[in-house]
Amino acid sequence: MSTIMRMRRFTQIMALGFLFVGNPLNAQNLSSGFPGAMTYYTRGRSYMVQEDWYTAAESFLECIRLNPAHAEGTAALAECYYELGEFDQALAWVKKARSLARGNINLANLEAFTLIALGRLDGASGVISDVLAREPYNKEALFAASELDIARGHAGDAVTRYREAVRRYPDDRRLLISLALVLGSLGETETARMYIERALVQHPADPRVHYYAAYLDAQVGRLGSAIRYAEEALALKNDYSPARSLLAGLRYRVGQYAEASRLADEVIAFNRDTISAWYLKGMSAIRMGRDAEAIAILSTAALIDPNDEFVRAALEELLISKTNLEERGRGSWAAWHFARARDFRSRNLIDQALFEYRRGLRLDPYAKDRQEYGELLKIQGYPARYVEELRFMQTLGLGNRTINDAVEAYDALLSDALYRRWSINPVEQVNRHWKLAVFSVGSQSSFYHADAGAMGAAYIKDILVHDRNIAPMELELHQPSFSQAFRQAREAEADYFLIISIAENERDISIKGELFVGRTGSPAGAFSTYRTGADRLRNASRGIVDQIAVRLPFRGELISRRQAQGLIDKGRVDGVALGTVYEVVKKGRSFILNEGIGLSYSADDVVGTLVIETADEEVSAGILSRGGFFDRIAPGDEIILQPQNPEKLPTAEPMADPELRTLLRTLR
Repeated sequence: MSTIMRMRRFTQIMALGFLFVGNPLNAQNLSSGFPGAMTYYTRGRSYMVQEDWYTAAESFLECIRLNPAHAEGTAALAECYYELGEFDQALAWVKKARSLARGNINLANLEAFTLIALGRLDGASGVISDVLAREPYNKEALFAASELDIARGHAGDAVTRYREAVRRYPDDRRLLISLALVLGSLGETETARMYIERALVQHPADPRVHYYAAYLDAQVGRLGSAIRYAEEALALKNDYSPARSLLAGLRYRVGQYAEASRLADEVIAFNRDTISAWYLKGMSAIRMGRDAEAIAILSTAALIDPNDEFVRAALEELLISKTNLEERGRGSWAAWHFARARDFRSRNLIDQALFEYRRGLRLDPYAKDRQEYGELLKIQGYPARYVEELRFMQTLGLGNRTINDAVEAYDALLSDALYRRWSINPVEQVNRHWKLAVFSVGSQSSFYHADAGAMGAAYIKDILVHDRNIAPMELELHQPSFSQAFRQAREAEADYFLIISIAENERDISIKGELFVGRTGSPAGAFSTYRTGADRLRNASRGIVDQIAVRLPFRGELISRRQAQGLIDKGRVDGVALGTVYEVVKKGRSFILNEGIGLSYSADDVVGTLVIETADEEVSAGILSRGGFFDRIAPGDEIILQPQNPEKLPTAEPMADPELRTLLRTLR
């Protein structure tokens, strides 16, 4: 169920809760044995069996209204909120239930699961330890302990716990599936397959087992068998919506876009607010070349849920690549970004504001909001870049008295700027010294957004456009295999290529970026980010870019020389600081390492050093010192700063797999 519909139903349920709280006299006048309470409790239990959590919650709220001390009803209500993903409410009710039924182990386990879902891992650890101290082999506590390991990024420890539990409970469906899922997430695909096949043999009529078998096969590219398992799950339970959604995504991945669209329509017919189905339908239309239809579908999805970043990113990429700059619709979608930019700016969230301005200007380069973007650059201490933005507006015919006066005033203020003293145009001197290809391989897809990897790759590539040191290459994002990605990168003479994969659920996202050397295809580095809440795709993508940028050695170029002084094409924007000492390496003599990240050159190729004396926005100047008896320093030589302590540089962030956590949680 989508976020929008969930909020509507949640509001209705909360209203019932407030009715109970607001009428204490009614509760006081009813005895604990009032038969109506048990009626509602029994009715709620039947809805739970049907997994109709909303209706069940309504019944339990009425049960508790009639009998506030109904421990079973309170516990069941907590479980309903847990299944609905409303973990704050689940925790409040489970604590109340535990006060009514002290010593109840099942309620303690539910509290542990809820605390894990809320990210309160230390609290969950305490509850789990208490339960296992009383019952060392309590199955639910072992499940909770395993989920806690996974939430902490220790999936290997979870495997050990699950294997021990499987030895004690060899026929348990949930244990077999859980172990298979965790093993699959660790890349132990054959062992995972062994356990899921064991579950299929022991529980052949359970649609969930077939669903998880389909998911596991899909994760390793066995799409044909994954489709068969998903179809079997639907044959066993025709209204099993997770299996229908998974099957739609699988049809998309094998190129059956019309069938994927039809299945998405079935999901939408059941629940119109299912954003992932709208997204899949829009992506299918794109693949079938129906651009106008795709724009209409994704526009509808963006109106249903304006904060779904994948929907908006897909729509914007389509508008940018398939419509004219003058297309009226582009301006309305750009305005959404400009409004967010102003909101971020009002809260002094400058980086977020800059990102939104840039996304908006990609859609509508002629927008007058460019002036606000320029003003933000000025506030950051980059007046020359501010003037360039205003000049661009003048060339578009958007100049006015304010803009013209600002250009004139700042031209005067910048009369003594470094780039003018050296008589160069800083815009023309911007050189990006790292060529990076960004790919997604094999239609990498999460179970929530189709082609999530490709969309993440596009997002990262868009952020890199504004990096002054890294040049994202114009190559096809979708690559059928690693070997094809390597071939594309090598033929395009990329320094490195980055393969993006994504795992996500409705609340969290993790992005993994594997970096390879363009010339050899050897591993260079691994980067990962985990983000939750609003703007998680943006924030996680920026995390990947930041990790890569800090790992690449500083590279610049000596663009001019006046005796002992040298001017380089990097400035404060690029992190140049006064007093920094750079090596001057003879042009064309540095080479990218065959494996890992770094540059290689001999001591004989270092022709001198440069010590920065003046750092402007985009260029810097310093004192040159020759290396050796002869002065061999010349314009065009490379300016390099190798990391002094590469082992102390930030590495991939530890993260939990959000898809795995969701799949395990839904197994309860």
